[in-house]
Amino acid sequence: MKKLKLQVQMSLDGFVAGPNGEMDWMTWNWSEDIKNYVSELTESVDTILLGRKMAGGFIAHWTNTMNNPDEPEQHPFARKMVKYSKVVFSQTLQSSEWDNTELAIGELNEDVKAIKNRSGKDIIVYGGASFNASLIKAGLIDEFHLFVNPTVIGKGLSIFKEIEEKQNLQLKKAIPFDCGIVLMHYEPKKG
Repeated sequence: MKKLKLQVQMSLDGFVAGPNGEMDWMTWNWSEDIKNYVSELTESVDTILLGRKMAGGFIAHWTNTMNNPDEPEQHPFARKMVKYSKVVFSQTLQSSEWDNTELAIGELNEDVKAIKNRSGKDIIVYGGASFNASLIKAGLIDEFHLFVNPTVIGKGLSIFKEIEEKQNLQLKKAIPFDCGIVLMHYEPKKG
C-alpha cells in the first residue's frame, strides 16, 4: 500500500500561513541541503493530492515555472510537479480544467484509501491548510515532513486545528538545514 506523505512549511509557532493566507514569512532562500532533501522526497512519489483552493495556484505556478526561460535551474523540479498525477479534492468542481489531474468528489477516507491502493510510488500532499487538517484529523497521513521556519507569526492557519483526540507521533529524524529551516519527520506511533 502506498504511503501518504505530508510536506508543509510552518512557522515555529505552528502556522502554515498567516490569518489571510500570507506566506511572506517563509524562508525562500533555500540552501542546497534542503533542496536536495525535497528533491529526494519527491522522487519517492508519483501522485500529488491537493485541495480545491490550493490546486489552481499550485498547478499554474509549476506550469509557468517549467515554461520560464529565466529560471532554468527550476525546470527539473517544475517538470516533476507538472508530470506527476494530481488528485484534486472538491465538493464543488464538476470537472478538472488541468492536465494530468483527476477530481475526487466522494468521501475523503474512501477516496484516499482507494488512491493508496493503486500501484506505483507513494503519494505526497501539499494542501492547503483546511484540506491538510481534514487528512490529519482522519488519521490518513503516514509521514509528516514538517519544515519549521525560524519565524514566529503569532496567529494564522493551522493544520492541526481539527484534532479532537490525541494522535501520538514518533520522531524519525530532525535535520537542521543551512538556511535556518529545521525538518521534523514524524510518523504515527504504532500501538
